[in-house]
Amino acid sequence: MIHTYYLGLILLISLTACTNASREEIQDNFQKYYDQYGVSGSLVVYDRNADHYTFYNKPQFDQPFTPASTFKICNTLIGLETGVIPDEHYTMAWDSVSRNIYWDKDHDLASAFQYSVVWYYQELARRVGEEQMQEWLEKAGYGNGETSGGIDLFWLTGGLRISPQQQIDFLRRIHDNDLPFSERSLKILKQIMVEREQPEHVLRGKTGWGSQGEQEIGWFVGYVETTDNVYFFANCVQMPSEALVSEPERADAFNNCRRAIVDSVLVDLQIIQATPD
Repeated sequence: MIHTYYLGLILLISLTACTNASREEIQDNFQKYYDQYGVSGSLVVYDRNADHYTFYNKPQFDQPFTPASTFKICNTLIGLETGVIPDEHYTMAWDSVSRNIYWDKDHDLASAFQYSVVWYYQELARRVGEEQMQEWLEKAGYGNGETSGGIDLFWLTGGLRISPQQQIDFLRRIHDNDLPFSERSLKILKQIMVEREQPEHVLRGKTGWGSQGEQEIGWFVGYVETTDNVYFFANCVQMPSEALVSEPERADAFNNCRRAIVDSVLVDLQIIQATPD
């Protein structure tokens, strides 16, 4: 009887462990979307209600990459929490250095996030300062927390790295208000992260594009809120930097594929509906 009891207990513990473990599936067929744009990469979608991960190229899930402009998500929170930026309407004056048509004007926080204005966030980081920046990166548990390379460059060409797994974890903590930032700061961030708002869903996200070694690294990370669920995603695309030197026309494809691949996958997974042509 005792022997039978312990066997039953072991079986119950094993079943409970299996029940509590996240489920996952691999979708190799998503490669067609990367091939369409001549890029490589990986993608993960996490279904919160089902505690289910869908992967393309899972080995990259815990591989660290430069966050590039996806760091604007964290940088926004740090700027708000330290008081460097009072709200989403805070405007910084353009320094008159010509960069591109979208950046060459005064910007407030909301427009700087929308158009990924690097100079705005570089000035924000300088005002936060190295000591406070390091302190908040550690509090937030963002990526590897590395700020080498300069206070206004560490997320662009410096030592900051983040994996798709860490991106998903950070986004989940943003959604759940489970970060060491005030509810007000998180609310402002969530407002400016909205990219698409439909009756059936709201999509929040941020793109990024940087270089790491001899590779171009592109990101689109965020989450989709439906009426009864939340789906978190991280798309990381790569292309040899030399390809853009020899074929500069591929830059547009690289830029566009970050969002386009996510849209195709979200439609395939029946999270959103296809947009009519």
